[in-house]
Amino acid sequence: MTDTQRSGTMPEEPEVRWGTKHSIPNKRRRRLLAAGICLAVFSVIAGAAILWLGAKASIIKTELEASTQLVPKLKDSILQNRPTEASSAVDELRLHTAAARDAASDPLWSLASATPWLGANFSAAAEIARSADDVATLGVAPLVKVYDTMNWDKLMPSGTGADLEPIRKAAPAVASAAHAVHASVERLNGIDATTLSPQIAGPLTQARQQLGSVVDELETASDAAGLAPAMLGSDKPRHYLLLVQNNAEVRATGGIPGALVVLTADKGKVSLSAETSAAELGVFNPAVAVDAEQQRIYTDRMGTFMQDVNFTPDFPTSATIALKMWEQKKGERLDGAISIDPVALGYILDATGPVSLQDPQMLALTKGKLPAQLSGKNVVKTLLSDVYAQIKDPKVQDLYFASVAKEIFGALSSGKGEAKNLLAGVGKGVSEHRILLWSGDTAEQSTLAKYTLGGSISGPSVPAAQFGAYFNDGTGAKMDYYVKRTVQLIRQCPANGYGTVKVRVTSTNTAPADAATSLPAYVTGGGAFGVPAGTAQSNVIAYGPAQAQVETATQDGKGVPFGAQLHDDRPVGTLSVRLAPGQSSTVEFTFGKIIQQSQPEVVVTPTIQSMDEVILPTQSETCGAAG
Repeated sequence: MTDTQRSGTMPEEPEVRWGTKHSIPNKRRRRLLAAGICLAVFSVIAGAAILWLGAKASIIKTELEASTQLVPKLKDSILQNRPTEASSAVDELRLHTAAARDAASDPLWSLASATPWLGANFSAAAEIARSADDVATLGVAPLVKVYDTMNWDKLMPSGTGADLEPIRKAAPAVASAAHAVHASVERLNGIDATTLSPQIAGPLTQARQQLGSVVDELETASDAAGLAPAMLGSDKPRHYLLLVQNNAEVRATGGIPGALVVLTADKGKVSLSAETSAAELGVFNPAVAVDAEQQRIYTDRMGTFMQDVNFTPDFPTSATIALKMWEQKKGERLDGAISIDPVALGYILDATGPVSLQDPQMLALTKGKLPAQLSGKNVVKTLLSDVYAQIKDPKVQDLYFASVAKEIFGALSSGKGEAKNLLAGVGKGVSEHRILLWSGDTAEQSTLAKYTLGGSISGPSVPAAQFGAYFNDGTGAKMDYYVKRTVQLIRQCPANGYGTVKVRVTSTNTAPADAATSLPAYVTGGGAFGVPAGTAQSNVIAYGPAQAQVETATQDGKGVPFGAQLHDDRPVGTLSVRLAPGQSSTVEFTFGKIIQQSQPEVVVTPTIQSMDEVILPTQSETCGAAG
């Protein structure tokens, strides 16, 4: 026994040394063990979740890529008129987009979308998948179904009329498809791509581009399906004043509307009647009222002579004045106006094939000196040049114009030509501003105003940075057949925070040196209006974008006086150019204080030249460091 034991006293408590494993209480040890187990379990779950999300991401990527690869096949099936193949492609497309959407709708994916930092990537990927499926299900599928129910040949005009019912029935489906795609684009555009990883930002950008390229086309198709039946006379006959513009005597929208015809559309059947000429309508005194802004620029001649209603480049103005003139002289109120020029008539002839003149009076007048058969290759030269050497009476010239237009529209209404080629020709004429349409129905005109076809110089169809270069003949004759032009925009270095753009117009009179004697007096004007025979005079009108200013004008590098006005808040500069045979001249209008930052573009009066030849690529000056 120890001394302590012998004495009967208890031993002292041992010193506790914290931090040694032997000193940790059992409870704390159990807590640490539980935490370790939880951490291990969490690591296993997190790893499994990452693997699961990776698998879902792989599905989304694979299915969307597969759906993208089907798009060319679908387009080809539609263009080649293979509806069964198109339907099959749509079914396959929907399977892929639905699989991608299901993967992105997984609860774990939704949970990941709510996490900080990486959540935006999961959310964006899910939106891309949802949008792709919406487009396939709500957009593409209904369109292909509607397409499959249409007989495109029956939609073409014919002697018995066109079957407009398929278009009427298709209109709601087309409108719904356009809305679905538009909504998808809006959702994708609302995603902030700057916060995304490159793996997600890239597909998002691609989806925006692909959908953005078709949304405008679908909205156009929707509007067309909504307008076409009524405007083609499905409910009641529609009567339009057809203005056949003569580019040999240029006007802002193309040429003088010398030939006038009433076009009637009745249940899709198109017919022409009441051929006459602007000259036959005579002078309007008092003049038809013209709004004050345009009267200051173009004078009241717009309301005095039918030949001058399109001094203005704004077709709604020209159309309303022309219809008032027609009603005053003919006592007939028409439903709208259509404008077309010989170049666009040539596009239609390319689709329908040649037509032969049937009017005995016209055949007797030409006596074989003009072609009896007109095609896309000879119609412009015949109508704008050759006719003046063979027919001396201006009124008969206009009637010849009207007779040719009647034959061409007769071929169109008889169903000649393939639908695809005809639509391509008309589409080209519209895109070049050679075919214009105005409706007296307020709702219809509101829709037309959204498009180039409406011919407005302001409103929803006009881009913010649009410029214009327009021409009005000052010779009083047909010399513009020989005037060749180019138009180019020159972007200058910004000044004081504003943009500056020059509109450069170069004109050349290509008439023969002896034009004064070798060309008919009706073509040269014979000096009747103060312009020497053989010389061509044009009024050049330049428009800038809204709120800008026209600051200076030069001709061949020298400053010249010019007119400065406003038209619907757009600045307008005007000056006159006179060219002897073989002479060229370049005028430049400088527009400053331009607030629009978008790429500028220019609209030009359609002449006999191709637009590719007239409109040159925009140039930009090189700016220094200070610029």
